[in-house]
Amino acid sequence: SVPRCYLNKQLATVRVLKGDPAELSCTVSKDNVTGTWFKDGLKLTSMDGVVFEKKGFVHKLIINKAEDIHAGKYRFEGGDVKTEASIFVEDPPQVDKVLLKNLTSVPTVAKAGEGVKLRIPFEGRGPIRAVWLKDRMELGDDTRIRVDKTVTCTTLSISSCDRRDCGDYKVRLKNDSGVLEINLKLVVIDKPQPPAGPIKIVESSANNITIQWKPPKDDGGKPVQRYLVERQQVGRNDWETLGETPRSCTSFTTSKVEEDMSYYFRVRAMNAEGVSDALESGEVKAAGKASPGAPDAPEIISASRDAITISWKAPSKTGTSQITGYIVQKRKKGTVTWLPVTNVPVKDKKLKVTSLKKGVQYEFRVAAVNASGTGQPSDPSESVFARDPTKSPGQVQDLKVSSSDSTSVTLTWNKPEVQDGNDVKGYEVEMRPCNSLSWTKCFTLPAESTSCRVQGLQAREKLFLRVRALSDSGPGEASELEACAGAAALMVSPRLLIDDTVKSFLVIKAGNPIQVKIPFEGSPKPVVTWLKAGLPLPSRAVVSTEDGSTQLLLRAAEFSDSGTYTVELGDGLGKRETFSFQVQVTDIPQPPGAIWLEENVPNTVTVTWDPSASEQWEKNLYYTVLKRESQKGLWHVLGDLIYNNKFTFTRVVPGRDYYFRVVAKNDLGTSDPSETVQPWRIWKKKAEFQVKAQKYRGVNQNQPPRFLVPLKSHVVVTGTECHMSCAVGGHPPPKITWYKDSRDLSRDPNYFCTNDFGVCSLVVLGVTKQDEGEYMVEASNELGRAFSKAFLAIKGN
Repeated sequence: SVPRCYLNKQLATVRVLKGDPAELSCTVSKDNVTGTWFKDGLKLTSMDGVVFEKKGFVHKLIINKAEDIHAGKYRFEGGDVKTEASIFVEDPPQVDKVLLKNLTSVPTVAKAGEGVKLRIPFEGRGPIRAVWLKDRMELGDDTRIRVDKTVTCTTLSISSCDRRDCGDYKVRLKNDSGVLEINLKLVVIDKPQPPAGPIKIVESSANNITIQWKPPKDDGGKPVQRYLVERQQVGRNDWETLGETPRSCTSFTTSKVEEDMSYYFRVRAMNAEGVSDALESGEVKAAGKASPGAPDAPEIISASRDAITISWKAPSKTGTSQITGYIVQKRKKGTVTWLPVTNVPVKDKKLKVTSLKKGVQYEFRVAAVNASGTGQPSDPSESVFARDPTKSPGQVQDLKVSSSDSTSVTLTWNKPEVQDGNDVKGYEVEMRPCNSLSWTKCFTLPAESTSCRVQGLQAREKLFLRVRALSDSGPGEASELEACAGAAALMVSPRLLIDDTVKSFLVIKAGNPIQVKIPFEGSPKPVVTWLKAGLPLPSRAVVSTEDGSTQLLLRAAEFSDSGTYTVELGDGLGKRETFSFQVQVTDIPQPPGAIWLEENVPNTVTVTWDPSASEQWEKNLYYTVLKRESQKGLWHVLGDLIYNNKFTFTRVVPGRDYYFRVVAKNDLGTSDPSETVQPWRIWKKKAEFQVKAQKYRGVNQNQPPRFLVPLKSHVVVTGTECHMSCAVGGHPPPKITWYKDSRDLSRDPNYFCTNDFGVCSLVVLGVTKQDEGEYMVEASNELGRAFSKAFLAIKGN
């Protein structure tokens, strides 16, 4: 007997991208086997782009460039062996690589007020769903924004963009073969916002007025170049330009003032795009030149129950004439009314005040008088009791410099020795430069404080410091020492210290914290700024900056927190360093929406559901459809990896109850299910009672097939259903076979064929562009064959 041929390796199903090569191969046990290839039940002799190859025991079918026509079920037969496999041609959405690189590598820049149109042409098997998102939220049409889609292109149009439109955009293209996401960045540049206020009056004198402001919170996407300062005299309508300041300077001094005249000031920021709206000040009055300025607060020389002696110094600004005397006033501490001490100005700069009430605490102030009148009063003196003096507190103990740097000195000391009945109420700290004999008060501290930091010094500056204790009886004897500020700190340019611990892309589950800590260096201490998509951070964000590091914290991540974050270091002189990173917030999908069931084709059920809300932010989301045949039965998977919202189940048994379930899935897990509540049933037709008539043996009625009504061509819209029908005669009843472009449709689940007593129908479910072409129906019996052809044309929505 001849040995049988058997398979060593059978065919395996292949999934291939459109345009890529594909290959089916099998191995048989004998090298003299001549094989035959079939596609969808039809024998293949030749086919465009397909090569048949045999090498020894191996038989191959090679497709050089896979197209839609190559998809189908293939069978190899040779000798005693037979093996089958399918080729699926996947055609996911695609965008031209050069266009894709240009769109994603360089941000789209637009000026405020201008229109923006982002157009993305695409290819792939239809229908393709196109969605535009910003900050994970799907964009829809409104008064400014419009999203358009054709069969081959999607366009985002913004009629008049502004700074709110800055940020990261995403285009998601999706069909049955896969998903393509394209990340875009839109930058809108505009004139700056007004400088941050309010305008602060640093100095207002008879000769000068100095104002100060803060930089704008939003520079419009372009650095501020300079500030414009204007002035308006109260009572007039015109504004006068005073001058400009560079971006690094946020203060301005004008000497163009008149005494006792009031003004308004306004400041505008300017960048390359234009000038901001103005920040305006309140009314500012220039001091008069004639009256003297305010003296320093009077000092308490001595106090008793009958009299308190005070002294003071002449004001630094005496006006245009000599000072002729001083007005001295007093008040009880805690009241607001000042009472004169004398009826006439005091010539001397010292006065013994009498007519006081014993045990009451008083404050004093003085005002200088010249020929023009009385000047501004001084600040109040320290409060003092009208009572006999007690022994003043002793010296503070162990006064020393505990630390110093280039701009400050820190002092510490211990309390003085306790004097009977004379508790320490506080401390007074004074300083004087080495080249001066005049002491300046720095601080008055409470009794609990035994240290202080004197700031604002120059590097290596020498000075004298003294501390004295204060009590109800007055100040004690001062303790004094010489101190020196440290050397100037080394200048270090600001630099972010990015290492492997700092990631450029973070995936965070919704609800978890976003915490990013970035080290840096720089001296003097650089200015740290955090931004999201070029704009200030949301109010929920907490930024903390300590020596050498800065941290961003969002305690519970939300989907809107996804985007590009930037940390920026600046030295205040225009030098900056930045680092950006991406944050992706994701989560287990939310469940699909409501489910609908329809019997569009007899003995089938089409399951349709509302998409999961997670489709807006999850690119890898897909669906699984399950069914069970009783209320407590096991669930069985009908379809998986479904990227649309529709599935047709074709193996429905009439008279049986079905329940359906749909879940959404992604890389993190599976959503809660969405289920049908009521069972689905197709009622079983009752069998008809027939009487079998006695067979009549008469004239031979056999006839070859013929078409009584031929096929007609159709034009339908994408996504609808197409019904093609014809009428056939012949005896015995002909066998009906449908073809599309010579491909047998008998076993294709996308087509539904019926033959009711010679009326033949073909239903195309959910028409796509790939269903366009020539359709043929063949009728055959033992007496012959007949054919009818028609063309199906598809047009877009």
